[in-house]
Amino acid sequence: MSEATVASPSAAPRWRQLDRNERRVVGVLAEKAKTTPDNYPMSINGVVTGSNQKSNRFPQMTLDEAQAQAALDSLRKSGAVSLIQGDGRVEKYRHLLYDWLGVDKAELAVMTELLLRGAQTLGELRGRAARMEPIKDIGDLMPIVDRLRQKNLLIYLTTPGRGGVVTHNLYQPQELAKLRAEHTGHGDESAASFAPHTSAHHAEAAATVDTSAPPPSVFATPLDAELQRLREEVAALKTELAEVKKHIGL
Repeated sequence: MSEATVASPSAAPRWRQLDRNERRVVGVLAEKAKTTPDNYPMSINGVVTGSNQKSNRFPQMTLDEAQAQAALDSLRKSGAVSLIQGDGRVEKYRHLLYDWLGVDKAELAVMTELLLRGAQTLGELRGRAARMEPIKDIGDLMPIVDRLRQKNLLIYLTTPGRGGVVTHNLYQPQELAKLRAEHTGHGDESAASFAPHTSAHHAEAAATVDTSAPPPSVFATPLDAELQRLREEVAALKTELAEVKKHIGL
């Protein structure tokens, strides 16, 4: 079964805040629909394996079948996931995020990476989302980010712009508050202005941010900011290359 191409024009987004297990489970369904369509929709065993895999995940998790099932059941009640019957009557699940979030293919690729990894720089996000949809550079990414901001699905944790750190807006309120506190002085107010009824966010994702680099707001010149952006893109490409090598056994 192939994934949807775009959200239904008449469908109003129905998204809500999600707990950490729900975010991981629905993120896995969205990822596998794009990257391994032959193995999608997914059985509960596939969902558990995908949730606990070591690559493309932060934080690392060890969900058991009962936890994954509880998350799937909750997501089904909210209309984010549906249950279908596969070959041999094995129960399988597929996501309904195009309508549930009100997004298109590229927007869902970005949201999927944020759900699976949490907060990250735009350079990291571009490299990671590009494995699911063609996003060749930051210039391609920025309109997607802007659309997600307008839909209140994505927020900045630092000063908005090419060197910024972003995250999704589906976290529980206390998680978002903790994450923003860790970025105090680096765009908390501006992030809030883009999401006046912020749903939530997540402290676990903060560890993906390169805290050794200064925030974009303190770069001395535009050249410094551009250099930092290029460093971030190189780092993201290195990460992606390492994952490819691991996948093919090099």
